[in-house]
Amino acid sequence: MADTVLVTGGSGFIAGWCIVELLRHGYVVRTTVRDASKEARIREAIARASIAGRAPTNSGTGVSNRPAERATAIGSGGNSTLSGGHPALTFFHADLTRDEDWDAAMDGCDYVLHVASPLGGNPNDSKDALVAPARDGTLRVLKAATNAKVRRVVMTSAAAAARPPLDSGRTSDETVWANPDDPQFDAYRVSKILAERAAWDFMSHSGGQTEFTTVLPGAVFGPVLSADNLGSVKIIQEMLKGQPSALPRIGFWVVDVRDLADLHIRAMTVTAAAGQRFIAAGEFMWMKEVADTLRAAGMVAPNRQLPNFVVKLLLPFMPNLKGLAPLLGRRFPLESKNSRSVLGFSPRPAATTIVECARSLSD
Repeated sequence: MADTVLVTGGSGFIAGWCIVELLRHGYVVRTTVRDASKEARIREAIARASIAGRAPTNSGTGVSNRPAERATAIGSGGNSTLSGGHPALTFFHADLTRDEDWDAAMDGCDYVLHVASPLGGNPNDSKDALVAPARDGTLRVLKAATNAKVRRVVMTSAAAAARPPLDSGRTSDETVWANPDDPQFDAYRVSKILAERAAWDFMSHSGGQTEFTTVLPGAVFGPVLSADNLGSVKIIQEMLKGQPSALPRIGFWVVDVRDLADLHIRAMTVTAAAGQRFIAAGEFMWMKEVADTLRAAGMVAPNRQLPNFVVKLLLPFMPNLKGLAPLLGRRFPLESKNSRSVLGFSPRPAATTIVECARSLSD
């Protein structure tokens, strides 16, 4: 019988691809959403990606008879993928800010991919507004998982959670624990740092037989499944609109969302992954290199680069880039050796990721 995996935050960019890859691997998948109105859109997006990837049909119904559940099954058995559903995928309504429903969603699960987290991106976001739901929501998920005696939880953190002070000369790797008081971090990144710290602390004291692993992605790009929760992809989206008209000298370590989903599954199943952190990052690209890659593929993208002193004046008015202001002109060193050696992480070329991301946005 296939193992059951709960993926939190099913409407998200990363979570959506985790669901697709899990279904392709033959797992029975549950996912949580806060807003029931998003279920149909998620269903259609998963079906499109499954058809493109020739997802295998699972004979399970995806329908649970547990009375405590408030779940909506996608499909009714058989191969319902072509009609917009998948018989091995079930929705649960659960909110990171509330205790209700997590035990029901978790009951009977073998694994959990905790991907959900408040995204931020609003220049008015405060640390308190993001930290509480990220940290407390993570603890709700972990408590429910350990109560259900789930085998392993894989949590999505962020590469920033392993970033040392920018002038320290140190390399980002899994041994580094970022300081949430470091001024380089915006509210979103502080929330990821504190949520991961709280998770490791909880699991060290109350994890019981449940194993725990974290995945720390860089800037996540790649084909989009839907317009919901685009995260880093908004940077590409704005470039295709010609915004900003001149580019700041800002760069990031790129990871393809499909490679990231695959890494989550490896972190979930590889025995040696228990109790470890894994940075997920491929190549470093400056925004100018991203734009050059888009133009080389026949797309419209900005071609000019702004001097740093001008960027410092304008960044407060660029919500998608404001949080990256401390990285202006910096190519900070980062390693993902642990992911490569333990999990066999082999990211695809960043240019491929960027182009396919842009084409999916255009489509």
